[in-house]
Amino acid sequence: MKKPNIIFILLDDYGWADAACYGSAFYETPNVDRLCAEGVRFTDAYASCPVCSPTRASVMSGKYPARVGVTNFIDWGGKNHPNRGKLIDVPYLKYLPREERAIARALEEGGYATWHVGKWHLGGPGFYPQDHGFEVNVGGCELGSPGRGGYFSPWTIPALADVEVPDGTYLTDYLTDQVVDLIENRDDRPFFLNLWYYTVHTPIQAKQEKIEKYEAKAKALGLDQIDPFEAGDFFPGEHKKGQRITRRKVQSDPVYAAMIESMDENVGRVLDALDKAGIADETAIFLTSDNGGLATSEGSPTCNAPLSEGKGWMYEGGTREPLIVKWPGVTRAGTVCDTPVTSTDFYPTMLEMAGLDPIPEQHCDGISLAPLLKGGNLARDAIYWHFPHYGNQGGTPGSSVRAGDYKLIEFFESGHVELYDLRSDIGEENDLSDQLPEVRDGLRGLLKTWQTEIEAKIPRENPEFEPWQERPVWETRRGK
Repeated sequence: MKKPNIIFILLDDYGWADAACYGSAFYETPNVDRLCAEGVRFTDAYASCPVCSPTRASVMSGKYPARVGVTNFIDWGGKNHPNRGKLIDVPYLKYLPREERAIARALEEGGYATWHVGKWHLGGPGFYPQDHGFEVNVGGCELGSPGRGGYFSPWTIPALADVEVPDGTYLTDYLTDQVVDLIENRDDRPFFLNLWYYTVHTPIQAKQEKIEKYEAKAKALGLDQIDPFEAGDFFPGEHKKGQRITRRKVQSDPVYAAMIESMDENVGRVLDALDKAGIADETAIFLTSDNGGLATSEGSPTCNAPLSEGKGWMYEGGTREPLIVKWPGVTRAGTVCDTPVTSTDFYPTMLEMAGLDPIPEQHCDGISLAPLLKGGNLARDAIYWHFPHYGNQGGTPGSSVRAGDYKLIEFFESGHVELYDLRSDIGEENDLSDQLPEVRDGLRGLLKTWQTEIEAKIPRENPEFEPWQERPVWETRRGK
């Protein structure tokens, strides 16, 4: 049986509700919707962390971030960590260890051409994509965003330092140009394309004609007359004392919408390139995101409603992601799956797609999604998160677990927990921790056992913390 090509599209900071097929009435995503109509749309898919680098490490390794040791976004210069509030952030790795047998390495050894295009953010020199099994690396380096140059060339991305393009070239377009070239000039091996766009990470920048289109759309819908923000005081740590948090309540930012449209156009270009090459029916495609949409800081360009909060938070808006999978000849077009899945699952899934043997000692936290993609079921007790850091977006250190419909969040600053029934309360409005003590204690026990098993690092108290620094109402979003 011929091995399928595999394309893994990872968007950056792209929220669960940021596509029309996931309910957005403002953003226009016809090509993502097209992929959705041709594949399986997952309603309860999760990133393994509410920030980027840990999720990326999880995809590459098939392990939870806490097991790998990459638990926060990689700050290559070391300027922002550890953060200090009531607690002190834990230490973490600033690279994906080369001892991890990355999925690219496994597929390369299985006869695949391996290409990385776009953002990497899993370490600097010595830990680049080419050090983890990729034969081609276009744009992948230590940077977590396009840097000072932004999306319009000339760029300041080290991996693109020698690229010669006209000034003003849009980065997302350029990366897709390279993808099309790779597809057109491929050899006879199946290929693994790891397409990790920088978009829609800050800076929020888009083409002027598209911005004007969405300014007009917002006006036509009356969104320009609505204040999209609400604000409250909070103290995320001594590095940002007294900062005021801003939360977006509605999707209405024209620049962000324009940025999404450019992303969607480029997804369409990839799909068209497969059609033109006559290999669309030989190519499996994943499309997902590395964490929730940016809803509570840095301009708060999107809203994840009905989910709570966004990037950097332990609530659903921080970790629940869009996920679409098309596996020609296997998935049934236009189907929907509500089984909870997470980033660790991609590694064993891609191995199974490729007809390669599993590597359980490597992807020890992942389960192949193949049974779900074939219309069956998946046997798993729970999925977990561990984020022992202060998020730039307002979130505080914590861990969480989801088993069935119930999700429990442990907040390390206070030690309290919150319990939600996500099937009936997707917005996490009704804390059931007091009403369902047996469920609460059972999930808390699961979480503690898991933390011990993976040797999760827990933040320690900050001896220099003073009571006056206590955040008055927003330790969590409800002031608990």
